[in-house]
Amino acid sequence: MFTHVRVPEDGKKIEVRNGRLVVPDHPIIGYIVGDGTGRDIMPAAMKVWDAAVQKVYGGQRKIAWVRLYAGEDAEELYGERLPEETLRAIREFVVAIKGPLTTPVGYGWRSINVQLRQKLTSTPASGRSNGIRGSHPPSKNPIRSTWWCSGRTRRMSTPGSSGKQARRRPSGWRPI
Repeated sequence: MFTHVRVPEDGKKIEVRNGRLVVPDHPIIGYIVGDGTGRDIMPAAMKVWDAAVQKVYGGQRKIAWVRLYAGEDAEELYGERLPEETLRAIREFVVAIKGPLTTPVGYGWRSINVQLRQKLTSTPASGRSNGIRGSHPPSKNPIRSTWWCSGRTRRMSTPGSSGKQARRRPSGWRPI
């Protein structure tokens, strides 16, 4: 099935039924460590996500992580920066999280981020992000952020957009 990807035995695949995600108690979620700072960021981020799931579900749910390869790690292991095995695993497990990957500047190979979006037919989706009062957000407009969703997504309206669906702010929500 997979050459280098080791699927955890204690996890189950996330499924898509009628356009909705069906998430089991122990979902298999792929992760790509990334290059450079990704090697520091991803392990720390995974601990935060694991702790959040533990806190919210009291041990009833747990993420079964499966390592996927892209970037420098993939080149060492497979001889290419975005192997087909990684793409197959992302399609099979539906959800994957990636750390920062090296991006060529004007030469070399095609950006792995661009390849992922093209090969997985991802589309951009804008949405709100909230900050913590008193903290300094990393962007000038923390209310608007962009993330990538694989496959079809619902149309979402954002500040300044003309989407048909009105987006309600959660009670108690305030911009920073």
